[in-house]
Amino acid sequence: MSRGADAAAGRPLDLAVSPRSGPLWQRRAVVVEHATPGSLVTVRSETRRGTTDWAAQATFLADAEGRVDLDRDAPVSGDYRTADSMGLFWSQRREGDGTGPSEPADVGLPLLTRLTARAEAGTGFLDVDGPGAAGIEHSSVEVEQWLLADDVQRTEIRQDGLVGARFRPTGAGPFPTVLVLNGSGGGINEARAAQYASRGIQAIALGYFRAPGLSPYISRTPLEYFERALDLVNTEFEPAGGRAVVSGQSRGGELSLLLASTFPEKVQGVAAFVPGAFAFGAQGAADPADGWNGPAWTLDGVELEHLWNDNREVRWQPWNDEPPPTRHSDVYVDGLRDRALAAASRIPIERFAGPVACISGLDDRAWPSSMASRMVMSTLERNGHQAERLHLDYEDAGHGIALPNLPSTDIERVHPVSGVHYSNGGTPVGNARASADSFERVCAFIERAAGSR
Repeated sequence: MSRGADAAAGRPLDLAVSPRSGPLWQRRAVVVEHATPGSLVTVRSETRRGTTDWAAQATFLADAEGRVDLDRDAPVSGDYRTADSMGLFWSQRREGDGTGPSEPADVGLPLLTRLTARAEAGTGFLDVDGPGAAGIEHSSVEVEQWLLADDVQRTEIRQDGLVGARFRPTGAGPFPTVLVLNGSGGGINEARAAQYASRGIQAIALGYFRAPGLSPYISRTPLEYFERALDLVNTEFEPAGGRAVVSGQSRGGELSLLLASTFPEKVQGVAAFVPGAFAFGAQGAADPADGWNGPAWTLDGVELEHLWNDNREVRWQPWNDEPPPTRHSDVYVDGLRDRALAAASRIPIERFAGPVACISGLDDRAWPSSMASRMVMSTLERNGHQAERLHLDYEDAGHGIALPNLPSTDIERVHPVSGVHYSNGGTPVGNARASADSFERVCAFIERAAGSR
């Protein structure tokens, strides 16, 4: 028996997580020690998210010292198969018949995850004497991932018709500041704003539909609403650089680019997650009275031209649960063949002189965010744009590039407004890596943008 086997013999299995408590974005080190050398050790994670239980499980091969390091060792069985200490967090799936989302609903409540390691009975090196793992050993640790840091001040915004929440870091400021916008699910993205604030970035999470006192639909949302929000932030919240960076997800990414091109003097920079390069119709978040190809945005009381407005080349739509006419049909490709309408509905991002970042997934199945991001970057370059241009385009990632270390397995979805089934695309590991990497790089981008212009 090896020296490592002697060291492990008779000692209880030990699961260690470091740090046990910290922000959601923080990686943890997860290590199992004192296992039977060469044995199999199964580690399970369980998290209660709202009213739904989420769990993941993976089995590892202990080394000759009886050690498993999740950042070093890929599982030999289980819900994911890559060396990653956060794998048991992002590979979680709903248990039973649960339907709740993975995104945190209340930033004041931390996510609590129970990790449990157990020895698999009888396993261990077969070429040495010994009975193998006993199969009764286990070790558990509770991990806390918090959204809202103790030193971040959260205040609700309910003025001038605006609905949102401000997250201000501790200190005198001024701080790099970002206006955070949700996508076609609506609501207020307080979770992302709270995580930015934990990094020293002042964040304002702004609702614009499906939020208290606002319309339940995206249809005919006036851009003046966001102009008022920018004026409030820029004049009263003391953003570094004098203006806020605008950052949104999906429809919020489209909106971020649209705001920068419409109110360029009021925006410091743009970080658009999985955006569109055109003004689109209301689509899946539409008021049923208007339908899928009704307008999403207005300015000065006039409906903005959009790509679905009597598009001559579009004879079907993907938001009614009907299959496309052929497996190669893509409504976003078909729509561009109506060249005059495409030109009229294109977001003129070249009007904006500040820093622009686009974050996209090459396997985005909700809409072609990679193509849109490339169009944005190309337009800026051709028009002599001098500020920073950053395009993060992730292989194996889809539309669900979200906060780090949340479950990335929720790929097939039901739209919260229309009830239509759709796919975000990507793979769980691809989405997880894109979410973690983009959060770090966008935080750095916001800080750089705050010192520009």
